Amino acid sequence: MIITVAVSLAASAIDPDLNGDGHVNRADYNLLATALVNGTYNAAYDFNGDGVLDVADTNQLLKQTPAIGKVFTVNGVSFTMVAVEGGTFTMGATAEQGGDGKNDERPVHQVTLSDYWLGETEVSEGLWMAVMGKNPSNDQYGGTYPVEHVSWEDCQAFISKLNELTGEAFRLPTEAEWEFAARGGTRSEGYKYSGGNTVGDVAWCDGNSGSAKHPAATKSPNELGLCDMSGNVLEWCQDWYGNYDSAVQSNPTGPVTGSARVCRGGSRYNGTNGCRVSFRAPRAPSVRSSDTGFRLAL
Repeated sequence: MIITVAVSLAASAIDPDLNGDGHVNRADYNLLATALVNGTYNAAYDFNGDGVLDVADTNQLLKQTPAIGKVFTVNGVSFTMVAVEGGTFTMGATAEQGGDGKNDERPVHQVTLSDYWLGETEVSEGLWMAVMGKNPSNDQYGGTYPVEHVSWEDCQAFISKLNELTGEAFRLPTEAEWEFAARGGTRSEGYKYSGGNTVGDVAWCDGNSGSAKHPAATKSPNELGLCDMSGNVLEWCQDWYGNYDSAVQSNPTGPVTGSARVCRGGSRYNGTNGCRVSFRAPRAPSVRSSDTGFRLAL
């Protein structure tokens, strides 16, 4: 079963549901845009409170328009996929990473991506059990805790079974898709971590986790409403690990061959450096570790 829902973002001082239909979406944005074109002032549309309606108000409303999500239910367990609008970004050790950027995050390069969907959270123990019938995690708590101790190969088996059950084409995200979404996609505010510049606000890491994984979405989400893209558990990507190229790229899928796959996002065992949006970690595809899980793409 698929249900379309809105993924909640921060509330505004002014109610962003301008047409009063119970949803915040592009219809509200269009109302404001029409008011601007007509030169009609309405205090309910003046999001920055400067006494005029202008592009600053439309930009503010657009940021508050929730990303659209699809909720899937498999054997009684639901999970949300968030729409990621495609765009162009600079990938790698960009300026906000400061001196923490590593050699394998260079050279920075321009990447353009098409639209795709990404899991609101990492795949949970509950969802894995609903699909595969058993829990592979080292630390087994069930529910919304992220599944871990799964290899890249295990993830492929899970995805194959999930696609059989749903008729969809779920997959792992490419490394570029992962980083673009972690940065907040087209809504990016240029943060060092996914959702902020203060790691403790957005990530479970070695400084606050007590070396334990935590339930999903117990830290602040990023600009797209995605949770735990920094910290909690590392996340497998589809790509083979390899060196970056400075060339402009479109929908890159990484090297053709390799010996290690890419992991992203850092875990509860990582320091702040490993939770950065550009941090990369190579791992053999057969390796299982208690710090590594994954997130679905579609």
